[in-house]
Amino acid sequence: MLVGAVILGGSARSFFDLSSLIIVLGGTLAVISICFSLREVRSMLGCVAAAMLEAAPDPRAAALRALRLADDARRYGLLHLEELAAAEKRSAFLRKALAMVADGSGEAELEAVLRHDVLATPDRLRRSAAVLRRAADYAPAMGLIGTLIGLVQMLGQLSEPHRIGPSMAVALLTTFYGAVLANMVCSPLAVKLERWADDEEMICLMFLMGVVSISRQENPRRLELLLNSVLPPGKRVRYFEN
Repeated sequence: MLVGAVILGGSARSFFDLSSLIIVLGGTLAVISICFSLREVRSMLGCVAAAMLEAAPDPRAAALRALRLADDARRYGLLHLEELAAAEKRSAFLRKALAMVADGSGEAELEAVLRHDVLATPDRLRRSAAVLRRAADYAPAMGLIGTLIGLVQMLGQLSEPHRIGPSMAVALLTTFYGAVLANMVCSPLAVKLERWADDEEMICLMFLMGVVSISRQENPRRLELLLNSVLPPGKRVRYFEN
């Protein structure tokens, strides 16, 4: 909508200024590279790319998968889980959990080892969201700095009217770029990553509840009740009714 409004105004070219982009984008990236390590900045870029290209985590699908695993373990025995663990590629947490159950780990050991992983697995997403939050804080400041630079240049060139326009463009567009970067890019992406982190944490919790139930050799129907007590009402599953 923003791009459409600019184009309909008939002056789209006037909204592009390389100096303003360098000040806002380069300045924001430089500041967050000081606040965070380069590894964290690279990780943030990777998380953003994944968030834009991949489907969001689905706790309901994870609950159904945990129920299928519990049903298979009840039918074919715990040794079948060893094969499933070796074939698991999507979730490192689930692969580790299945391998522990297949090795005969008890409930207490599963809880002690995997409970920490439940919290650690989405930590990368939350760290990336924190980087984006900080970028959203600094982008408007970079826009203000660019505005001041443009005003200083403009005031120093009042004797040359033909150079006032480009300086004024830097002064105004840096503020515009800073506001867009903060409020239309960084902040929404931070919210998206935070929601992904919450969903990933819930998915790990689904798998943890599933493997603990398997290690107790409980009826999978009881596991369904436990999973539905954690899932939101709109995402509750009916595995054994289908």
